[in-house]
Amino acid sequence: MPAFLRRLRIDPFLIQLVATVILAALLPAQGRAAEAMTHVASLAVALLFFLHGAKLAPKAVLDGLLHWRLQALVAGSTYLLFPILGLALTFALKPFLPPMLALGILFICVLPSTVQSSIAFTAVARGNVPAALCAATLSNLVGMLLTPLLVALLMRTSGAGGFSTDIVKDIALHLLLPFALGQAARPWIGNFLKRNKLVVGLVDRGSILISVYTAFSEGMNAGIWQQMDLTTLALIVALNAALLAAVLGATRLVSRRMGLSRADEVVAVFCGSKKSIASGIPMANILFPAASIGLIVLPLILFHQLQLFACAALARRYASHAEQEETKSEAPALHAGPAPHMA
Repeated sequence: MPAFLRRLRIDPFLIQLVATVILAALLPAQGRAAEAMTHVASLAVALLFFLHGAKLAPKAVLDGLLHWRLQALVAGSTYLLFPILGLALTFALKPFLPPMLALGILFICVLPSTVQSSIAFTAVARGNVPAALCAATLSNLVGMLLTPLLVALLMRTSGAGGFSTDIVKDIALHLLLPFALGQAARPWIGNFLKRNKLVVGLVDRGSILISVYTAFSEGMNAGIWQQMDLTTLALIVALNAALLAAVLGATRLVSRRMGLSRADEVVAVFCGSKKSIASGIPMANILFPAASIGLIVLPLILFHQLQLFACAALARRYASHAEQEETKSEAPALHAGPAPHMA
C-alpha cells in the first residue's frame, strides 16, 4: 500500500486524517468517552511538546540567529504576510463563508512553519538545510507565544470576538511547560531520540490524529456540520490555493530582490510558505471552544495537503535546476582535455 500511494504521490498521512474524520462522523465519542478522549488528547499534546523540547539543540537556535536576513524573511512571511493576506481574503469573502470557517482560514495564517517537511523539501531541492532547521525551529519557538496573541488580535479585527485570558495559562501548562521539561531532560534522552526518530514520528502523528478525532467528534455532537456543503468546501480549497500561491511567489521574489543565494532562497520559499498541522491542531484544542474546533481546523487539514503537493513539485524543479547548473559547470572541464605536458 505505501508503494502504491507513493506512485500516486498521495501522502499516507492524508489517508489517515481522512479515515479519522470518517470514523468521527460514524462513531463520534460521546459522554464519558468524549471526556476521556479530551484528556488523552491533552496528554498526547503535552508528550509531543516534551519530545520536541528534548530533541532540539539550543545551539541550533543560536546558529540560526546569525543569518538574520534569511530569518527575518521567513518570520515576516510567517507572521506578517500570511495574516495580512488572510484578513484580506476573509474580509472580501465574508458574506460567503460561515464564521467558523473564516476563523479557520485566519488561524492557518498565524501558525508557525513546519519543521520536518520544511527540512525534507529543502534537502530535496538542494537548499541550505542547516538554515532551514534553524528557521523552522525558531518559527515554532516564537509561535508558542505569538500564535495565541495573533489569534486574539485577528479575532477582534475580524469581529469574531475574543477569548479568555485563561488561554495564556493553558498554553503555558500544555505547551511551554512540557517543552521546558524536555529541554531539561535532553542530556539524558536526547541521544536516544536521535537514534529512534520513529518514536517522535509516532507521537507527532498520533497526537494529531487523536486531536482530530476528538475535535470532529465534538463537531458531530454539536451538529455544526450542517453549515458545510460542497460549494463552501470548494471555496475553502480555492482560498487555500490562492493563499499558498501568493506566499510562494512573494517569498521567491523577495529573496531574489534581497540577493540571497539559491540555497537560501529555497529555505525562504519552503519555511516561509508552510504551516504546521502538528502545532496547529493541538493549539486549536486550547484556543477555541470544543464544539467549533472541527470546522476551524478543517481549512488547516486541506491546506496541509495542498502545501505538500505544491512544495513537492517545487522541490523537484529546484533540484532539476541545480543539476543543470552542476552539469554546465562541469562541462568546460570535461571538454578542455588534459593539460599539455610541459618539458
